[in-house]
Amino acid sequence: MAQALLGKKIGMTRMYDEKGVIVPVTVIRTGPCTVMQVKTEQTDGYNALQLGFEDVKRSRRKKPQIGHAQKAGAPVKAFVREVSLQQQPTQKIGDELTVDLFREIKFVDVLGTSKGKGFTGVVKRYGFKGQPASHGVERKHRSPGSISVVSGSTGRSIKKGKKMAGHVGHVRCSSRNHKVVAIDRQNHLLVIKGSVAGPPDSYVIVSKAKTKS
Repeated sequence: MAQALLGKKIGMTRMYDEKGVIVPVTVIRTGPCTVMQVKTEQTDGYNALQLGFEDVKRSRRKKPQIGHAQKAGAPVKAFVREVSLQQQPTQKIGDELTVDLFREIKFVDVLGTSKGKGFTGVVKRYGFKGQPASHGVERKHRSPGSISVVSGSTGRSIKKGKKMAGHVGHVRCSSRNHKVVAIDRQNHLLVIKGSVAGPPDSYVIVSKAKTKS
């Protein structure tokens, strides 16, 4: 049985728990997800389900993706990902999985993509102190300073892994052990405790927690 679904982060809000304490929560529209492909050990060497989430116009996808959806008898999907399984899947192509999958699950893991920050300097990226504000420093206050060493045998060389300016954010981030606060089956909403990586309307993968039950 699959224990993961695709979804879209709606945003954050807060709720009161049973003791009247305010709890920060994230609302995720989880499912319905269509089974686009079934993989088994006999045919592919491993067990998995390929799920599709949220319909999209045919004009926004390429012909192989359109044909793949037609083969499954489903509309073209905007977000398609594979979910691995421990046992042979019981679902068939075209079946739909809803948020009811988490009705007996107390904790979940969420895999998303963090917010992109663009190309940043070392002060923002790594928290460098920067150069002095005075004493002869001209227009170099946020520069990293020296980046290489002078060696008699190798000459000038920059060590691998040197902290320098570069792209920040927009990477896959997983957060674990989010408590399931509420489930809205009618609107396919899953409310979990805490924050999730990524901006609103970003796609995420929600699965049963691996280290907590």
